[in-house]
Parts: sequence; C-alpha cells; structure tokens
Amino acid sequence: MTGVFSPHERLMRRLRRKLDKKGTERPPVICPGGMMNAAIVEVMQGGGRTLPEAHHEGGLMAGLAEDVQTFTGFENYGVPFCMTVEPEALGSSIDYGSLTCEPKIARENFPHVKDVEFAPKGAVSKSGRGAAVLEAINILSRRHQDIPVIGSITGPVSSAASLVEPMTFFKELYRDRENAHRVLSYVTGQLIDWALSMAESGASVLSVADPTATGEILGPRLFEEYALPYLNQIIKAVHKTGKPVIVHICGDVGRVKQHLYKLENDALSVDAMVNLALVKKENPGVTTMGNLSTYLLESGDPGRIQKAAAILLNKGIDIIAPACGLSTSSPLKNIQAFTAAIKERTNA
Repeated sequence: MTGVFSPHERLMRRLRRKLDKKGTERPPVICPGGMMNAAIVEVMQGGGRTLPEAHHEGGLMAGLAEDVQTFTGFENYGVPFCMTVEPEALGSSIDYGSLTCEPKIARENFPHVKDVEFAPKGAVSKSGRGAAVLEAINILSRRHQDIPVIGSITGPVSSAASLVEPMTFFKELYRDRENAHRVLSYVTGQLIDWALSMAESGASVLSVADPTATGEILGPRLFEEYALPYLNQIIKAVHKTGKPVIVHICGDVGRVKQHLYKLENDALSVDAMVNLALVKKENPGVTTMGNLSTYLLESGDPGRIQKAAAILLNKGIDIIAPACGLSTSSPLKNIQAFTAAIKERTNA
C-alpha cells in the first residue's frame, strides 16, 4: 500500500520508475512550461502578473508561475512561458507578443545553415532573458521544496530551425548535411549549457520540447540522423547532474516510433492523436506522459474533460498532462476540471 506523496516526490517517483518500484497513489498531473505552459489569460488577469512583462523579470516570472500553479491545480512550476529564449540569444529577432498572444520568431537572422554565426558558449544562460529564467527557477526552488520546478528548453531541431528560415533549413538537412550537423552540434552545446544552468539554479526536472522534430516533418531517416543523437546528448549531460528529463515530440509519431524508443529520457510526452496505451504495450519500459487534447481543454466542457481524464487514468498513463501547448484563451474552469479529476483518484 502506498502513502500520499508530495507533488515533488510523486513526480520524481514516476520519473524514476525503473529505480523506484514502490509507485505512487496516483499519477502526477503537470504542465511543464515552455511550449507547454498554462499562463492563460484568466490566470494572468486573476493574479495580476502578466505577459509579456513576465518574460523579462525573474521575480515577476516566478510570481506568474506561482499563479499558474495556484489557479490551475497543476502539480509543478514551469518556466519559461515560451520557446523564444534560446533563438533570441542565438541571433533571431523576437516579437514578444501580448497578454493573449505568445512570443514568436519575427525574423530568422541567417539565410542558410552555412551562414550561422556561433555565439560564445553560454550565450543563452548569460542573455538577459536567460538570466531572468534562472532567477525565477532559483526563487521557486527555494520557496517551494515540495513542488517540483521544471525548467523547459526548446529542443535542438526546433532551436536550429529558429535561426534559419524553416523551409530553407529543412531543404538543407538534405542538401548541406555537413553544415546542418555543424549547426545542430553548436545549438546542442548551447542547450546543454542552458539545461545545466537550470539544474544548478534548482530545477528539479528538465523538459525538452522539440515540436519541429515531429515525424510528420522529418520522417524516420532525418529523425534518426538529426533529432535522436542530439536529443540524447542533452539527456546524457543532464543525467550527469542527477536530474530526470522529459522529452515532448509533437504530431503523429507513428513513422518515428522505433527511434523514440531509443531516446534515453525518463518520460515521453506526445500529442493527443498518439495512443499511449499502445506505446506502453509496445515498450513497457517507456514512462508515458500526456496526453489530454488541448482542443478539448479550450473548447470542451468540464464534464467531457473529466471523462477524458478518467480514460487516461484507466489506461495507466504514468504522468498526466496536456497533449501540447495550451491556447491562452482556454477556460480556467476546464483546466481546473482536468486537474481535479486526476487528484480525486487515489489508487491503493
């Protein structure tokens, strides 16, 4: 019989499932930040701490992360609230968005992979926004030892595709493999430094979201060549700190599933169209995370959301989470219905 655990211990036990066979009384329900953050409009209006201001100031960022956790019921803090910290530090121009619109790449500054200029080591960690994220992690980890702080980073393929115009970048994965690998290696080194800085600042878990590395875009051959090795480099580097790693891949992963199982991460997060029960059946060693539809969270009603959450519980999904990035217009009552449905379930 298992006891009732703190959110931190519950998540860590699930992520270290291979080492800790005791289990937990129920799955954690989390939203890791970065691409998958829950800083929705209703939370910001309710707490009074808003974006884009909180993208730039560590104390404000930490406060907004606290508001997200308090209002939504997710069992973690997750920062930052976008996927643009890395590309900005490495040379791209950013539109910081508004209360209702997340930041986006305004302009990729390099025309081709051969033209990418390398920033000094530690460029992300030492940037203004990088420093704000690290400050927020430090504040949150010191204030809340029972709630996990997740540092979210943008994966290597997505980060590289934010430096060169994406369509050009994808073509050059075929046409200029040497320079494509040169850029991926450079970006991965920067991301490793960034992830290690997060771990040193107090992050309990590192989450890597690489939505551009979907099988629908890369296909199995390019995923194996460009996504798998560089993701594993990041995972191995973080594991040396003793911290676990979540990896999120968007879209239909059917074409690249055999390569996903070669990732050395501690949990695999996937989109709503992926059958996680089948993933568990095909590879019982995979710790599954997800994958409640974000479309349902945005446009459904609380009753339907609770039923969908119950299905995930009944399938034995290890960590419950939204399937992808939440719309900023998602109703707070829907997210609260989701988290409450998980918390009400206690398994002996």
